[in-house]
Amino acid sequence: MQKTDQIRVMLVDDHDMVRRGLATFLKVNPDLELVGEARDGAEALAVCNRVKPDVILMDLVMPEMGGAEATRAILQNWPDVKIIALTSFQEKDLIHEALRAGATGYLLKNVTVEELAAAVRSAYAGQLTLAPEAVQALLQSPADTEPTGPAYDLTDREMEVLILLVEGLNNREIAERLYVSRATAKAHVSHIFNKLGVSNRAEAISLALREKIVT
Repeated sequence: MQKTDQIRVMLVDDHDMVRRGLATFLKVNPDLELVGEARDGAEALAVCNRVKPDVILMDLVMPEMGGAEATRAILQNWPDVKIIALTSFQEKDLIHEALRAGATGYLLKNVTVEELAAAVRSAYAGQLTLAPEAVQALLQSPADTEPTGPAYDLTDREMEVLILLVEGLNNREIAERLYVSRATAKAHVSHIFNKLGVSNRAEAISLALREKIVT
């Protein structure tokens, strides 16, 4: 995806007033550009295809197609798009569902304008942003699973990389921190995903925190 001086942002929410408020917020940030809006997940797919955003602020509870389902569908078609779940709900199951779908962040709608702008910029840079309430939910082990502890057979180098993932670093930053090539950093991340049984950074971070692999 071609990068420009402005971050192209798309809004997905079934409430007109919420979208209006978010649009106003975007206008006061010269590096953020509103390029499209949608009222539900199904419409989001069509709008995303047309406007090719960099970052999407995605509501989760919507008619027709929910935010997690829309996130999954969008990333299957446009994997470079970054999606931040922006919702009023902080239920643990909803947080896990959004992260499993591939969301790059999870924020509550009581977030400040400054925090939201910072989250959009972080998502654009490939970094994960979670509301404190979401972090607390992720630290709780699911009731229907037994804790598996640190038995994931990670090498010392993979543990270093996982710690940097939890800190929010992307592959380029991990490579620079560890003085390795970007391809090597990417390979370490891929091996970590395989060993943890996850498919993306958000899931890896969630598991690392919940199982106390990284403390």
